[in-house]
Amino acid sequence: MKPRRLVAALALVSGLALLGACVSPTGPAQGEGNRLTYLEPIFFNTLYPPGAGFYPNGAVLNNVADRLLYQDPDTLELSPWIATRLPDINDNATEYTFDIRTDVTYSDGTPLTPENVVANFDLFGIGDSERMLTSSEQITNYERGEVIDHDTVRFHFSAPAPGFAQATSSFNAGLLADATLELANDGFAPGNATGVIGSGPFVITGEQLGTRLTLDAREDYDWAPPAHPHQGRTPLDGIDYVLAAEDSVRVGALVAGQADVARQIEAPVEKHLRDEGIEVVWHGTNGVNNSLSFRFMHPHLRDIRMRQALIHAIDRTEIMHTLFSDSYVPATSALAHTALGYREQEGAYVHDEARARELLDDLGWAPGPDGIRARGGERLAFTINEAVPQPRSREIITKIQEQLRRVGVEIHLNPGDNATQNADSKDYEKIQIRHTMVGRADYDVIKSMWHSTNRNELLNGSDDTVHDPHLDELLHDIASLATEEERATRTREVQDYLTEQAYVLPLFEEPVVYGVQPHVLGFRPESIGRPSFYGVSLDLKEEK
Repeated sequence: MKPRRLVAALALVSGLALLGACVSPTGPAQGEGNRLTYLEPIFFNTLYPPGAGFYPNGAVLNNVADRLLYQDPDTLELSPWIATRLPDINDNATEYTFDIRTDVTYSDGTPLTPENVVANFDLFGIGDSERMLTSSEQITNYERGEVIDHDTVRFHFSAPAPGFAQATSSFNAGLLADATLELANDGFAPGNATGVIGSGPFVITGEQLGTRLTLDAREDYDWAPPAHPHQGRTPLDGIDYVLAAEDSVRVGALVAGQADVARQIEAPVEKHLRDEGIEVVWHGTNGVNNSLSFRFMHPHLRDIRMRQALIHAIDRTEIMHTLFSDSYVPATSALAHTALGYREQEGAYVHDEARARELLDDLGWAPGPDGIRARGGERLAFTINEAVPQPRSREIITKIQEQLRRVGVEIHLNPGDNATQNADSKDYEKIQIRHTMVGRADYDVIKSMWHSTNRNELLNGSDDTVHDPHLDELLHDIASLATEEERATRTREVQDYLTEQAYVLPLFEEPVVYGVQPHVLGFRPESIGRPSFYGVSLDLKEEK
């Protein structure tokens, strides 16, 4: 049996019936018009822009909400969008002045005005605790917005905010209508998607709770970024955004012609899809790599020798060779090689089981009868979260379990959905080693990952104490120094420091991988890999 037949048979038997409950045959092969069926492995959990970093959230917001600036997905260059030109920035990056278009409306018919733009950023920059709406981790030192005149706004910061221009290009700063800005946290949650109003090329017109969104083209859309290759109304009539949690279901739907684009194509099936004539498209996330962060305040991880031992015991080459494809670039630093401020950490993550055992011996952990080390009657064991949004996290941790057991370390997998994982990961008694990543095409991304007031993945900030203030100071500088040269220098220093302290083991540069039918033309993910359907068209003459 050819690989394509095997994949199709397995997928159709195990999952296509399930998919059929929420997806009817669509696309050019069935002649049912100009709508695209897009499959997501996880459904969105909020459409509040500062919370849109979660893959499925950004997949929606990126297509319904415009931004002040546009970031080219390949060059990462910023250019105008709703702003008519790049902002005027004062010498110390504490004031940003934007001229904005006067011809833009939201899908509810209300105008996009300077007052509205200021209201958006006042919310995103400060948050609203009464409505349980957080501030954006991408907007630092925000003080207030100001309306200058009928087409000009100015934003003020209490200290330099050199990353703000790039932040305005992110879907985390997608502009929303006044009525949407009045919503509380639950107004952005599943069940309320049609109430989230943007000015983008698509409008959310329907929702089946937890399984499906219907996005329709906006007929009068005519304010795309000038740098975008397409202008005017999107070529598509709409998008059917459908939950397909099982890998086999997404693959089977592509093979059977029931879907046009599917996200999170796992490495083992990439070749089979290509054999079917289905394209595999991937885009890097241009930020902090898929990594393990060692919570160094846990008693067993406080000694750097323990962290070094774990790093030496993990064979990243074996993980990459057995679990991944050429779409996944092995990490050479905490940041991707395409990220701003990247510096290679040459020789930092060498696999050396003998050295790992030597370090563990030095720490007084002796192998027990079953091979697991113990000290003072306590087994040497750590728990790693399953990073639900990340590719093959469970398989990675299983492989790490095998590798660490060879040197006498026991690893447990923390199970549960994404909400459970995020809650448990705030406690180093539950999660001692955190598996995750962050995508953003700006220097500030490394701060977002490890600063004590942001994601705090090392739990450096815990018990109302910052345990490594030097790390926090370096990270704070990245988001607060006024010049690009200074920010780049600090970013390189942070990578060096993370290596020196053995705080982090980077695994690979995480891509977002899609299966794309050959009749889908112009599919181009945005700068950190979320899908962008604005310029996509369907070749209705192309047979699947």
